[in-house]
Amino acid sequence: MKNAVQKFGKTLSAMVMPNIGAFIAWGFITALFIATGWLPNDKLSQMVGPMLNNLLPILVAYQGGKIFGGDRGGVMGAIAVVGVIVGAPDYPMLMGAMVMGPLAGVVIKKFDQFMETRMPAGFEMLINNFSIGILGMILAIIGNYLIGPFMATILVVLTAGVDVLVKHGLLPLAAIFIEPAKVLFLNNAINHGIFTPIATMQAETAGKSIMYMLEANPGPGLGVLVAYWMFSKSKVTKDSAPGAIIIHFLGGIHEIYFPYVLMNPVIIIAPIVGNICAILFYSITGTGLVGPASPGSIIAFMSMATKGSGMIMTFIGVAIAAGVSFLVASPIVKMSGEKSLEDALAQKDAMKAESKGLVTTTTSGISTLADARLIVFACDAGMGSSAMGATKFRNRLKVARPDIKVINTSVDNIPADCDIAVVQTILVDRAKKCCPTCHIVEIGNFLADAALDNLFFQLSTGDEMVVSGTVEEEAIESPKYEGILTIDGIYTNQKAATKEDAIFLAGKALFDLGYVEEEYIKLMIERERLVSTYMGMGLAIPHGTTHEEGIIKKTGIVVLQFPEGVPFGDEKAELVIGIAGKGGEHMEVLAKVATALDDPRILNKMKTTSDKQWILDQLS
Repeated sequence: MKNAVQKFGKTLSAMVMPNIGAFIAWGFITALFIATGWLPNDKLSQMVGPMLNNLLPILVAYQGGKIFGGDRGGVMGAIAVVGVIVGAPDYPMLMGAMVMGPLAGVVIKKFDQFMETRMPAGFEMLINNFSIGILGMILAIIGNYLIGPFMATILVVLTAGVDVLVKHGLLPLAAIFIEPAKVLFLNNAINHGIFTPIATMQAETAGKSIMYMLEANPGPGLGVLVAYWMFSKSKVTKDSAPGAIIIHFLGGIHEIYFPYVLMNPVIIIAPIVGNICAILFYSITGTGLVGPASPGSIIAFMSMATKGSGMIMTFIGVAIAAGVSFLVASPIVKMSGEKSLEDALAQKDAMKAESKGLVTTTTSGISTLADARLIVFACDAGMGSSAMGATKFRNRLKVARPDIKVINTSVDNIPADCDIAVVQTILVDRAKKCCPTCHIVEIGNFLADAALDNLFFQLSTGDEMVVSGTVEEEAIESPKYEGILTIDGIYTNQKAATKEDAIFLAGKALFDLGYVEEEYIKLMIERERLVSTYMGMGLAIPHGTTHEEGIIKKTGIVVLQFPEGVPFGDEKAELVIGIAGKGGEHMEVLAKVATALDDPRILNKMKTTSDKQWILDQLS
């Protein structure tokens, strides 16, 4: 049921999302040039009606037809929706377009399937062109007489229902349903599939609508993220929150805060209460936006505010939502303790990734994950968190594995040739259904997730992570990284003639510090002969091959600096990081190394500085 609702919602939003630019253009023209706008202009304001009543429904219908029937379906949808537009001339037919577009796509797809084995040779172009024309005309007529008037009636009923809620002060209660639905990845469906059509109708007559503000307000999510940033006891969560705040508040990708709610479900109370207060404030002050704020960035939200005090009221509502959400979320985060659900899930995901994400035989044509050539980051709509995650991972991977292509898409459109699909936990079932042959990497957070670190490690080294024993569920605690990298494990101004010499020094350092048995040094050199551990940008990460229990005493990492460089094939490594990994405990430090790779200034200084404490601070 959950998957079906998510897929339905995704279809609604998928018809609108690619056309958001057109909605924004219409919103700006409305905000600027109507009589009550910032720059009233009678001539330019004449574009508002045609864009709203004709352009936007046609674009939405085209996209809906294309989803279900390809390019031919898109053309059919555009033809058919004109009948709906003419059949209900007094209403913007966005909802009618959401019905007519997919219907047209399905009709032409079924026709094409029927004609596959019946198409006479030499008549392809004639039949293909006339089929769209004739079937499109028929659907346009049906839309004119039936679907247009029917959708107009539904729109009137929905709008009247909203008016009743507003009149009786009940609209703020909508947040009780909006916020949990958002966390279940129905945010785009709610905003663009339901609220936008109603808001657009209201904005046409009133010049603004509060309905644009119900889901897109970035305040509720901001409050949750700030609470985690200030009070979380989990270092991973605390460190990832500032980046999530920027992406959520400025970038408008609300999906970035959903995992923080899912980690500790009771915290959903915070954005609910925050949004209730904001909607109540907007209702009392009569505040509304002139067009859809998408993505839900503070920039987009404020840019659609009305002239004059509307901007101030809009900002105050965001501040109220963020403040109330923060006040409610803070004690919940504080009281979670070291064994909070957030910490348990983070550690559980790490162990799960180690047990499932090492060397995995798949049916996608790759025998190990290191053989992958296409990695797909997938979220609900394919335009928000997945795009951000793919960009971040692509930049992280480009030096070590430039042969791997990393893209993003919606979870229901993962390509068949995908080798590895990276998806959030709640979307795994849909990903498996869409791409049953690809390997699924399940994550909770696109910013800081152990599963992504594990995936990067194997793709970069081609080697297994060493997992020793199991951890009982009730013993799960926040990870302890003390002793994995110490100042005694940092060696500056080293010299080595060959990579074998450098690896020997790294292995000896691990042995001297009590991390491994002496035999591990030989295993590190053997591992290098199989596949180079040179990562690019002057960095090598040697480690041992799979070995017997007991050779690694405890997890440890050493950092050796070679300012003159050590030849690793055709390249030179100025930093050699030796690893003795047990149970994946060293992934926190490796994640820091990957982060350092993104900043050339830090990496270059690390290759030359004699300040061991500074190096330790960068990797701790």
